[in-house]
Amino acid sequence: MPVLAVLLLLLLRAAGPGRAAAGPGRDALREELLLSPLHNGDVAATFQFRTRWDADLARGAVSHYRLFPKALGQLVAALGVRELHLTLTQGFWRTKAWGQPPLQAPAGAELWVWFQPTVTDVDKAWKELSNILSGIFCASLNFIDATNTVTPTASFKPLGLANGTDHDLLRYAVLPREVVCTENLTPWKKLLPCGSKAGLAVLLKAERLFHSSYHSQAVHIRPICRDASCLAVSWELRQTLTVVFDTFSSGQGKKDWSLFKMFSRTLTDACPLASQSKVYVDISPKNKEKELLEVTPPPTSVYEATVQGDKRTYAVYDLLSPSLFNTSRSLNVQFKWKRPEDSSEMPIPVLHAQRYVSGYGLQTGEISTLIYNTHPYRAFPVILLETVPWYLRLYVHTLTIITKGKENKPSYIHYQPAQDRRRPHLLEMLIQLPANSVTKISIQFERALLKWTEYPPDPNHGFYVSSSVLSALVPSITAMKDVDVEESPLFTSLFPSADGSSYFVRLYTEPLLVNLPTPDFSMPYNVICLTCTVVAVCYGSFYNLLTRTFHVEEPSRGGLAKRLANIIRKFRGVPPL
Repeated sequence: MPVLAVLLLLLLRAAGPGRAAAGPGRDALREELLLSPLHNGDVAATFQFRTRWDADLARGAVSHYRLFPKALGQLVAALGVRELHLTLTQGFWRTKAWGQPPLQAPAGAELWVWFQPTVTDVDKAWKELSNILSGIFCASLNFIDATNTVTPTASFKPLGLANGTDHDLLRYAVLPREVVCTENLTPWKKLLPCGSKAGLAVLLKAERLFHSSYHSQAVHIRPICRDASCLAVSWELRQTLTVVFDTFSSGQGKKDWSLFKMFSRTLTDACPLASQSKVYVDISPKNKEKELLEVTPPPTSVYEATVQGDKRTYAVYDLLSPSLFNTSRSLNVQFKWKRPEDSSEMPIPVLHAQRYVSGYGLQTGEISTLIYNTHPYRAFPVILLETVPWYLRLYVHTLTIITKGKENKPSYIHYQPAQDRRRPHLLEMLIQLPANSVTKISIQFERALLKWTEYPPDPNHGFYVSSSVLSALVPSITAMKDVDVEESPLFTSLFPSADGSSYFVRLYTEPLLVNLPTPDFSMPYNVICLTCTVVAVCYGSFYNLLTRTFHVEEPSRGGLAKRLANIIRKFRGVPPL
């Protein structure tokens, strides 16, 4: 067996990384790391691992798995999944301070799935899917039920080939209380073809990833075209991980960064099964005068593209290039600021939003959402999705949309009222955002009184309300060109835009924390203690009186010793005993 293993490894090395990925299963792996210095000195690192498989998983005729994880492949085939998108996020992406993220997700766990038209019972398949994913990723997805599941009608269109309009096949749920930790990261890394032993995955050290301001890991499965003619279908698995390192929490206190400072590790080689392994560093100038960021060692190439409406310049490090590791055995990308950044105002994203709850007392309140369109002369529509739990009873007649002091009527509105302990509120609206405007959307609600068994162990902490979802085609400042998905970087191909004048953006607001009327759970404890004390004292005394027997004993005259003692006490003049 050792001899066979050595021969197999030699054959794999001789074939080369590119040919090894195009084996008999016609599957390919691409891995990519994007390092983006943010305006406030933080650094965002986005990992993407894309596995493409030329197979028909929908029919379930696949029996051999090579790069595509077998657990996910069998799940897609057995439950009739057309698209699956799962994110586990710790923290909140600050859009106004950090800019538009490559892939944003709400705090907690988010799951939305499109099923095949052949699925007869979508709710049953949805329940089985959430339970299986809960076991695969060691998450609390088994708590997804009818009380937190909705079926949107305008948001969350398919990202793959199918552009279906039957929204009965779509399910969406969010668990804002979900806490992400290493037990979720470990099974996520095990789905990678090389695990965490080679390639970019060696940087995924849990101790460093969770010592950050923002952490989000995701799994996206969708069908894509196999070639330009799109006569055959391939399946794409995209595993993404985004983390933001804070300069102050890391203890550095400087804006100079490196791979070793961020991950405590460096890159030594690419994954042997990967056909492409690259590191991109955003070196776009922060002003028009001179470039402020300097990277070392010199990159193998420079890539320019229009990303999210802005022209970007990236330094590219190809891990499969033989010249990259000629001078050193490891790659430690370092970037420094040539001079301290000036105190100019940070660029504000074209579209951003915030959400808050107002009011006083524990009876009524109001949820307000502010949507900002900072484009100087372009107006565009946005789809707003609100999911509110059933115990916050919305007053729909109080819904108001104000823009520049005037009422803004939505072009489309879909509202599904909640049912107590059965389903949440669902509100979708298509709102037109004028140029350089702020739109305020507010609605009042009433807090419900839950049963005492429905409160969590920490009821005074509050109850979470999932984030609002904004979907829009934002006008691009720079015209974008059509690019080949297979040749372009991964961070530009998840949300392809058919129109070169705009790009798709999906944003999430902050989750809300709402207090509900909470009974005094210490009162039963006090009552039990008082009752037990009264019962112990009263019942014990009565029981002692009822069960005790009394005997009359005549006093004895005493023995010889007592008589002698009294005689002695008499001579001494002491009273007798």
